[in-house]
Amino acid sequence: MARRSPTLTLVGVFVVVYLVELLVGLAGVPESAFALAPPVVARPWTLVTSVYAHGSVGHLLANTVGLVLLGLVLERRTSRMRFHLFFLMTGALAGLTQVWVGALFGVRTAVIGASGAVFALLGYVLAGNRVSDTVLSAVPLSGRAQLGAFAVAAAAVTLLTAAPGVALVAHFAGLLVGLLAGQAHLLRT
Repeated sequence: MARRSPTLTLVGVFVVVYLVELLVGLAGVPESAFALAPPVVARPWTLVTSVYAHGSVGHLLANTVGLVLLGLVLERRTSRMRFHLFFLMTGALAGLTQVWVGALFGVRTAVIGASGAVFALLGYVLAGNRVSDTVLSAVPLSGRAQLGAFAVAAAAVTLLTAAPGVALVAHFAGLLVGLLAGQAHLLRT
């Protein structure tokens, strides 16, 4: 019996959550009920809902395409449970980082969408493969230098995705965590 794809399961979750968003929106509940925003302790469920909810069909489609392209590759290297936990944890961490950095600058930020988790998948796929292992082992860099190189790479990719209303800090955080997790082969079974 073939195992169910965690990537395709997440696509289904995205669609169901988006439909719920539309239904509760018709009932007068604002989209912000799903968004991660300060104070997080006042609405802890948003650590989860913010990862799976999306602000528009275009937003949903963009994250779904990224998830499918990266997830179908990565899910073969790990278990369903590890894949889902990695996706949720990196998405929540990326969202929390966006909210925290906004608060540092006095900006009340609300975050919604899976792009932080999708960027973590990208980072993992980039750093957690044989080619990257070979290149990184051939280049004598200290742990700090590798972290610096990963941060520069994450910043460069993040800037390439820059657009108004995009959670750039969440993209950066997700990609950086994914690169580190990939280098450590965190998802290997």
